[in-house]
Amino acid sequence: MNTTLTAVPGFRVGHWTDPVGQTGCTVILPPPEGAVASASFLGPSPATREGVLLSPEKKVERVHGLLLTGGSAFGLSAAGGVVRWLEERGIGHPTHFARVPIVPAAVIYDLGMGDPDARPGEAQGYLAAQAASSEPVNRGRVGAGTGASIGKYLGPAQTAAGGLGSVYLSRHGVSVGVLAVVNPIGDVYSPGGELLAGPGVGPGAAAFAPNDLENTTLIAVVTQHTLSKNDARRLADAAQTALARVIRPSHTYWDGDSAFVLSSAALPEADPLLLGALVQDAVALAVADAVLSQRE
Repeated sequence: MNTTLTAVPGFRVGHWTDPVGQTGCTVILPPPEGAVASASFLGPSPATREGVLLSPEKKVERVHGLLLTGGSAFGLSAAGGVVRWLEERGIGHPTHFARVPIVPAAVIYDLGMGDPDARPGEAQGYLAAQAASSEPVNRGRVGAGTGASIGKYLGPAQTAAGGLGSVYLSRHGVSVGVLAVVNPIGDVYSPGGELLAGPGVGPGAAAFAPNDLENTTLIAVVTQHTLSKNDARRLADAAQTALARVIRPSHTYWDGDSAFVLSSAALPEADPLLLGALVQDAVALAVADAVLSQRE
């Protein structure tokens, strides 16, 4: 039984993983007609591509892919490979002279975990898109989560392995899928309050100067329920608030968290209260899953 993001009909996920260099990228593909999308960016240093385009007031509503990647800002070049893969299949925003694929992207900083010269690029983004399927999402130290780490407020020696998690939740006919790339400065806890990864002692236990470029959690939420861009933005904000349940501290001066919401609009609108609650529960579970899936 598929209990990951790809249980939402029409959405596919593909990874490219470098286990030696400890980096990778992950692509989420909606149906060919694209998905209505928006996003929320918190923290001082989010590294993104096409992030401004996702603001509710901007004209283009639908995206044709989403790239989550390691490699810091270098990794954003992998989006070019996703764009090329989509263009070859005639997928994109219609213009007079070509269909232009819209592919937002966001990165984590993982250069210190393996080989700092190992970074996803255009070829790797293409391969991740090519690998995308509706099979259950591979989780743990794969794709964009390969070089992720957790609990860095005491310094490199005390960090724990981060990773990639994914869940699918459905209640009363409303469903969402979530994928999380978990790379925070804080500790990760289960929704029930159990410490899952990190020192667990909290900041201030030792003198250490963190780097504001090295900590980010990336969230992708997908649903079939019809959303406007404004609706998607509100759900992206809800996804951000859910991080505080399971990452402590969350949204610090040293985190650049990014949350994306994509709707295929294949189903009617859902009760917004139920949908928002479901998104928050699913985000909390996906963050925990990034750790727990490594123990399976």
